[in-house]
Amino acid sequence: MSKRIDACDQTHDPVLSSWVESSVGHGAFPIQNLPMGVFSEDGRTRIAVAIGDELVDLRAAADAGFLAQLPERAQQAARATTLNDWMALPASARTQLRAIVSDLLSASSEAGHGARAARASLLRQQEKVEMLLPAEVGDYTDFYAGIHHAMNCGMIFRPEQPLQPNYKHLPVAYHGRASTLRPSGTPVRRPRSQVRDESAHEPRPRLQHTSRLDYEMELALWIGPGNDLAQSIDIRDAAGHVAGYGLLNDWSARDIQAWESLPLGPFQGKNFMTSLSPWVVTSDAMVPFRSPRMPRDAQDPRPLAYLHDDEDESRGGIDIALRVYLLTRAMREQGAEACLLSEGRSTALWWTPAQMVTHHTVGGCNLRPGDLLGTGTISMAQGKDCGCLLEMTEGGRRPIHLPNGEVRAFLEDGDEVVMRGECRRDGFVSIGFGECRGTVVG
Repeated sequence: MSKRIDACDQTHDPVLSSWVESSVGHGAFPIQNLPMGVFSEDGRTRIAVAIGDELVDLRAAADAGFLAQLPERAQQAARATTLNDWMALPASARTQLRAIVSDLLSASSEAGHGARAARASLLRQQEKVEMLLPAEVGDYTDFYAGIHHAMNCGMIFRPEQPLQPNYKHLPVAYHGRASTLRPSGTPVRRPRSQVRDESAHEPRPRLQHTSRLDYEMELALWIGPGNDLAQSIDIRDAAGHVAGYGLLNDWSARDIQAWESLPLGPFQGKNFMTSLSPWVVTSDAMVPFRSPRMPRDAQDPRPLAYLHDDEDESRGGIDIALRVYLLTRAMREQGAEACLLSEGRSTALWWTPAQMVTHHTVGGCNLRPGDLLGTGTISMAQGKDCGCLLEMTEGGRRPIHLPNGEVRAFLEDGDEVVMRGECRRDGFVSIGFGECRGTVVG
């Protein structure tokens, strides 16, 4: 039922342009992108497609007959109030919807003056609506696929063995808390739990708010069609089970995490909030930006057979440029712009999306439409381009100096973290992911 990684089609044509003026030359949402999202306006919740600074109300498009070529199930998915039904569609139906919306917005489509006016009536200004979480998330799993992040953190806590023996054999992950997922812009409240200051040789922990609040730059993988319990997803089919991608900030309380992770994994140091960008960049839009999976050295272990596929090896990766910015309260008061903290690329993920999906289900776990997978923090091999402050400051031992003279080891109240993503490739129009924002409010 799933499809392999597809080739480009007419929706990726770099010559293609839209009659929506704001989309021409738009850095994130040209007609070649068409990400999916959910918005609220006047108390009504609708599904939308982003185009330039505007969006297309898909329920209105369906009611006006513009989606009549779609199967009934796909038309009903367009009228829903979350993307779960759209994600549940077969990959071919999602591709068909994208093609119809592309034609609807194309400057070259056959449309007289009346038809063009009818199409324009479907548009809403993005700045005038509230963007919501794209889907109702039943389960959220956070992977650890950024190998440089794993290595850097290992050097801080286990310099004698930075990578655990299993890291290059299987996609390591933990189950997160779906109830605390929030859309971009939601304020971040500093969590509290038990903390023990080992440097002060404290014999007992204390209940306190975290003093080591951190961000993590990750990608979100949105699951499309799921699988039945006890029926794993073959890696040759796994690409068709990913509906799209977004930005994810897995806020982390490092002092809480350090004390509670003995011996088990993250709990209250991670479960207080995770921020998500509101737009889902579809797997179809990402076709021109597929890449080989991260190279292995000769001494690296070959994945077990269930994690290996030749096509996934050659085209199963994704190439997304990522940036993290910081805007402090002082910068805001001075009228200064956010400063760039770090840059990264998703090509630094040791495991591909398909490998994550396949391993998640190999034991029989059933994924469901709208389930969310985080890739894990994405960092680069050298320099300051780390995906979190824990790495950047070497556990707080080497605070960073900001352009305005401020110093940070970890986040302070009033700090706003902004994440952005972009795909570029010669011969194609660049597309973006929008933003994932969050401000620490204490």
